[in-house]
This record gives sequence, C-alpha cells and structure tokens, in this order.
Amino acid sequence: MLRSKSSKPSSPAIAGDTATAVDEWEVRPGGMLVQKRNPNADAGAAAFPPIPNIRVRVKHGSAYLDVYLSPQSTFGELKKLLSERTGLHPLDQKLVYKGKDRDSSAYLDIAGVKDRSKIVLLEDSTAQAKRFLEMRRSAKMEKAAKSISQISVEVDKLALQVSALDVAVSKGVKVGENDVLNLIELLMAQLIKLDGIAADGETKQQRGMQVRRVQKYVERLDVLKIKSNAEQQKKKQQQQQLQIQQQQATTLDFFDSLFSPPTPTASTVTTVSSASSAPTPRFDWEIF
Repeated sequence: MLRSKSSKPSSPAIAGDTATAVDEWEVRPGGMLVQKRNPNADAGAAAFPPIPNIRVRVKHGSAYLDVYLSPQSTFGELKKLLSERTGLHPLDQKLVYKGKDRDSSAYLDIAGVKDRSKIVLLEDSTAQAKRFLEMRRSAKMEKAAKSISQISVEVDKLALQVSALDVAVSKGVKVGENDVLNLIELLMAQLIKLDGIAADGETKQQRGMQVRRVQKYVERLDVLKIKSNAEQQKKKQQQQQLQIQQQQATTLDFFDSLFSPPTPTASTVTTVSSASSAPTPRFDWEIF
C-alpha cells in the first residue's frame, strides 16, 4: 500500500523569503512591531561623492571676480559671497546671466550656470534707494517707540500723584487748587509731546494708548478740582452760618442785659432795710 505523506516540506525559496521578511521586523520595548532600521542606509548615502564646486567669473565694472561655489547654490548665496568682496549689500546687487536679471531664489544649475560661466554684477540703484528709505523708516519708528516709552514712564509718575490727590479728596483733606492745576499742566505737556511724534503701525497704536491715558488722568483731575471746590465751599458756608449764629447769640445777650432789672447789691439791700426799720412820724391833724 502506498501511504500518503501528512506534510509537505516547504520549498527553499519560500522559506528564504519568510526568513527575510521576519528579519525586516523587530519588536520595540513597548511591544510595537516596527520595521528594522538599516544601519548601512546612511553610510550608503554618505558614500556618494560631494558635488564639486564650479568657478564663476563675475564682471563688476572693469574688474573680474572669480567665485567658487556649488552649482546647486542660489543666486542669493552668490550675492552674499560677492558682498564680502565688493562691499555692496546683497539687496543692492543685480546679477545678469545670459541677458536676464536672475532672482535671488533661483538656482545656478537650473539657470544653466556651469563652470567658468560669466555673470554680470550691476548695482541696483532702485533697490538701494528703497532700502535706504526702509532703513530711515525703521530708524524713525525706533526713535518714536523710544520716545513713547520715555513718555510712558513720566505718565506713570504723574499717575501716582493723581491717585494721591484722589485719596486725599476722598478723605476730606484740603487740596490746593494750584497743585491740581500744576499737575494738569504737566500732563498736557506730555500730551503735546505725544502729538508731535510721527508713528505708524504698532507704534501708532502705542501712541494712541498713551494719549488716552493722559486724557483720562486730566479728566479725573478736573473732577477732583470740582469736588474739592464743592467741599471747600460747603465748609465755608458752614463756617459762615456758625459765625452768624454766634453773632445773633451775642446780640440777644446784649439786649437782655439792657432791659432786665438791675440786680440789687449789698449796700442797696442795707439801705432799704434801715429805711424800713425807722419809726413812722406822727402828725397832729386839726379839724376845721
């Protein structure tokens, strides 16, 4: 009898593929199954030789400059290298290759620049003027921001004095009107300084915030001045009423002293007593 085999041996090719697939995976400490890293991958990438630099001849006026750089560099990187040798700012440079002005973000190899290619360097007067204007604007905004910061410090000091006057008035303490007026003048001087600052953008918003602060403190001082004057007027009226009452009381006492009977003195009482004790004289009357 022929006996059938219960299992068939796997082919070497399949077994080899399975072993290779198993070797490509590994279990991390957290239990996650991930593909194994190939340690030779980076080494293989680093095995490629670097791209050699090319020499570019740049004409600047009557002079020629030889610059060595990678062909995969951009025209902007070439401008930075030229800036070190010519002193021109990269933004003031214009590179012309094959009759076309090249953008700073364009790559040399894509534009067709090869070894010993010739590029013309021109000075861009329009870009230079624009950059100078931007520099002046930035310097002006920086100066304005500095001035606003100094004014803010002064306003903070004056704000403390305003708070002190507010507390004094709330407690009923007499506040001199000259003190309030002087403080208002100082705040108005800061407001004039803010109005003279030319600002734009964020600096303009900061100036507007300080202007509103100063105006708020000036309005507060006006209210304190009115409140202080009202309190002083009220106290003055009370003092006047008290003086009137005292004068009226003094006048009534004077009239009472005039019309009241005099108080008998000791000598008057003695005289009256002696007169009453004297004998009454007798008269002889005759009848006609």
